[in-house]
Parts: sequence; structure tokens; C-alpha cells
Amino acid sequence: MRPFSLQWGGRRLELGKNTAIMGVLNITPDSFSDGGQFFQKDAALVQAEKLIADGADILDIGGESSRPFSDPVSAEEETRRVLPVIEHLAGKISVPISIDTTKAEVARRAIEAGAVIINDISALGFDPVMGRVAAQNDVLLVLMHMKGEPRTMQVEPYYDDLIGEIRDFLKDAVNRAVSAGVDQNRIIVDPGIGFGKTVEHNLQIINRIDSFNDLGLPVLLGPSRKTFIRKLLSSFPEGELSVDSPEIETGTQGIVAAAAIKGVHIIRVHNVAETLTTLRVVDSIRNERRTSEKDTE
Repeated sequence: MRPFSLQWGGRRLELGKNTAIMGVLNITPDSFSDGGQFFQKDAALVQAEKLIADGADILDIGGESSRPFSDPVSAEEETRRVLPVIEHLAGKISVPISIDTTKAEVARRAIEAGAVIINDISALGFDPVMGRVAAQNDVLLVLMHMKGEPRTMQVEPYYDDLIGEIRDFLKDAVNRAVSAGVDQNRIIVDPGIGFGKTVEHNLQIINRIDSFNDLGLPVLLGPSRKTFIRKLLSSFPEGELSVDSPEIETGTQGIVAAAAIKGVHIIRVHNVAETLTTLRVVDSIRNERRTSEKDTE
């Protein structure tokens, strides 16, 4: 895994030795994995503290569901959901806060409240002002690949060259961000597991995740509790598995392990505690292999 040292606003995030964990906090009534569980401020704050105590390196807060076929919400409503939580946590927690949004106005107000990372699943595609907001505030920027939009992305997604098209999309997004003034050393890329991909597409991305290394940027992956895991495990005798079933979490951890072995820098998950356990083992294996290879040179 190529090491990166991300520095911004007096903060530093070291990537490369151990896989970093981005903990998910959805302040929504309709997210696919935990919709409504943390919609109220008090419940969201309790969950935020749990994610941090469990070992999250980054806290990713979102106020709009991006599940397949979901409808967008207004910037005002999204801001109303996330701002009180960010304002309460900022200055009280040691880990950086990420705002998961595609709207520049939401990102700007979240940054004013204390967020220091923008996680844009549209890769600047939904709001052209987003790049300028990131540049003006010197924050980290996550650019993710998505085919279409949440309402349409899972309608028979097709690619002539899956990896090549995603890589070209991300390269163009990075160039747009740099043109807007974003320092390239503050950009992270995400191939977008589950966003306009079939089960086979997702498996191919995971299996070939190192194909994105030539972008020269840290890679983030968000496989947690995604529908394709449920489809892979649909032959279980229990029948249809719920998104929060133990089998789905076990499947998620299998992907976490595979991604970490292949060198993903950041894993975005709902269950930080189990992910930390998985990564302690997998990172130890990967780092031992790297040490052994150096010893034989």
C-alpha cells in the first residue's frame, strides 16, 4: 500500500501502514442500512460517540439517503438534519468530521460548523460550485464514481470497460477539482461500490481495486451492508436476509479483509468495532509480508 500523509488545517491523516476506518452516521429517515435509527439528534450523538470509541478514524455524517431509487431532499432539509450534530461534536472529538453531501451549500455550512472533509458521491457532478467550496476552505475532498443518480443508477447498469471507465471518470473528476483550486494532495478517490453496479461489477472492482493505484491518490471503498452482499448470500436457508443480520455483517467483513489486503487506504463502514478487529489481523498480515519482502531484497 502506497503511503500518503494528508495535511490540512493543522490536521494530519497518515495512510498506508494501517487501513483507516470511516464510520458512517446517517441522520436520515430512509437510509438502506439504518434509516431512522439515528434521525433524532440525541440518538445521532450517542452513535457518533460509539463509532469514535470503537475506533473510527473519520466520522462521515450524511443527511440525505443515496440508496437505490431514493429521491433527493432540499439543501435546507439536509442542513437542518446534520448541522446540530456537527456543531455539537466539533471541538469535542479528536477525529475529523466528514460531510457526506452533493450540495455545495450544505458542504459550506457543515464546514463552518466544523467539518473538514467533503465526501461527494457525485464527484462534483451534481453541483459545480462544490470544487470551489473545497478549495476555498482547504478541506479534504472524496470523489466517488456513480453511474447516473440514485434514482436511476441500478436500472440495468452496463459498461464496455468497467475498470477503465471508472478510472477515466475519476481522473476527469480529479482534474475538475484541481482546476477549481483543490490541492491534488487533498483528494481521495472512491470507485463507488453499489452505485450503478451489478453484483459482478462490484466483485470485479474489489478484485481489481489496485487498478486505481495509477491515479496516485488514496483509495476509499464503501462496501458496508450493500445489497450485493445480500444477493451473494441469498441461498442461505434463512431466506431473505435483513440488512443488519449477522450474515450480512460477516459478508461485509470478508470484503473489508479482501480490500485491505489489496491496499485500500480507507474503508467506510457502519460497524466500526468489527471492522477494527478484522483490520488488526489483516493489516498485520499485509505489513508482515511487506517486511519479509524487504528483508529478502
